Amino acid sequence: MEYNLADLFESVVDVASDREALVHLDHPGTGAERRLTYAELDAAANRIAHHLIDSGIRPGEHLGLHLYNGVEYLQTVLACLKARIVPVNVNYRYVEEELVYLYRDADLVALVFDAEFADRVAGALPRTPGLRHLLCVGPGTPGGPGTGPGTGTGVATGPGTATGAAGVPGAVAFADAEAAGSPERGFPARSGDDQFIIYTGGTTGMPKGVMWRQEDLFFAGLGGGAPTGEPVRTPEELAERVAAGGTGITFFPTPPLMHGTSTLTAFIGFNFGQRVVLHRKFVPEEVLRTIEKEKVTSVSLVGDAMLRPLIDALSGPLKGTDCSALFSVSSSGAIMSETVRRQFRELVPNAMLLNNFGSSESGFNGTATEDSGPERGFRIRVNSRTRVVDPATHEPVTAGEVGRVAQCGHVPLGYYNDPRKTAETFFTRDGERWVLLGDMATVDADGVVTVLGRGSQCINTGGEKVYPEEVEQALKAHPDVYDALVAGVPDATWGNHVAAVVQLREGAARPSLADIQGHCRTRLAGYKIPRQLVITESVRRSPSGKADYRWAREVAVAADRP
Repeated sequence: MEYNLADLFESVVDVASDREALVHLDHPGTGAERRLTYAELDAAANRIAHHLIDSGIRPGEHLGLHLYNGVEYLQTVLACLKARIVPVNVNYRYVEEELVYLYRDADLVALVFDAEFADRVAGALPRTPGLRHLLCVGPGTPGGPGTGPGTGTGVATGPGTATGAAGVPGAVAFADAEAAGSPERGFPARSGDDQFIIYTGGTTGMPKGVMWRQEDLFFAGLGGGAPTGEPVRTPEELAERVAAGGTGITFFPTPPLMHGTSTLTAFIGFNFGQRVVLHRKFVPEEVLRTIEKEKVTSVSLVGDAMLRPLIDALSGPLKGTDCSALFSVSSSGAIMSETVRRQFRELVPNAMLLNNFGSSESGFNGTATEDSGPERGFRIRVNSRTRVVDPATHEPVTAGEVGRVAQCGHVPLGYYNDPRKTAETFFTRDGERWVLLGDMATVDADGVVTVLGRGSQCINTGGEKVYPEEVEQALKAHPDVYDALVAGVPDATWGNHVAAVVQLREGAARPSLADIQGHCRTRLAGYKIPRQLVITESVRRSPSGKADYRWAREVAVAADRP
């Protein structure tokens, strides 16, 4: 056996078949619930894998997942891995033009989509001739949940052949495909070289597909390299650990699975024979009810944008919710600020709060130290494969010098369909492959890395460099500020000035720019203090909570015009 994700999953199934693997609790108030053991999830994935093979999808071809969270998402990923088809995540917020770009850039030949997105999918089809097989998930499709037994539409031969599920030409109902597929395995041999593609970006440019060998992804982002504990030495050892260990850990990835981190979190749970809980969408009150009901031990989310609503619910309508089983709350993609962490600890003192650092291009790099905050910055104890290097020479920087975070060893092959960007981001040094991340950082004499922020978002004001994340942490410590983004706005005197785009707490008094500046002056150097304040009804973020800096800059620039 190799370090292939489907092989590893099946080895876990064989020693943990009766354990509960996946729970999907829908909301609000529908009562819809689906629970699968490892054996049941394996059989469900086999059914879809056989359907895809029987429909002519070949090993190495690409299938898009245009779905909300649900059993079907992870079932389809597993099906792809079993059949050696490459899964590709699709951002469900994309409009038709963006979908056309991604479908074509990723060379998708198949697509699994939620019925809710049928209009957008149908609109994109005439310009994506490579898409030849479609599966539709959800109510309103023949055989879909809540619609009764399906009549079946057969195997589509290509878009436009007939009116299909949800009115999308040629689409097959997912439930019908699942019912017709064999629950047995019987797949050809797989390899650790089989690929897994994670599309990333889109708020500062067109999305890019990060190409991972599955063996590299296992060690970089799926627990194989053991950020805590011992690394997995052989593929067979994973199942041995599961057989020898117990249950009791429940992972709850709350962001959308279409962002890589949540899917990887779910697979970490599967790799160690534990349970994974899902909601279709993030609703704070429902998340807390599930934490109590399912005795969730580990929640993953994205920064203050997700943690603050949980705090508000715990302080208000869901005060007294039992979160005693909760052991850890981890964030990646955005920082949980010091102020928000303190508020959560007061409500749930038993839970560790972990600001993890990583990316689609690197997997897991490290976890922030306890003294991270506005005063000392975002400080990370990184793994042994992470360095801060000079972006021009790729040599390690000296202590205190600014460079870019880089990682070696188990790194991606590059960006799909983008040799130029691949050459800019990946390099070889001393015979080892490296990835150069976009994050600027320094390193101290003890090897602790202080992340300054994305280089592309750095604001040059009067020759000084300001990283938005640092200012945002200071802003969110203000009692009236609920959320904030920081952007640079062109300035005749300074080149750019720092602008704060702020969402206030409900019922808060409107602060003046002077109020905000006075608050920040105790936490930041003078050149970092915002020179402009824009109050907005809500701060725009992705469904996972990632900052939309392009939007913030547009808002600030528009507000600065006379």
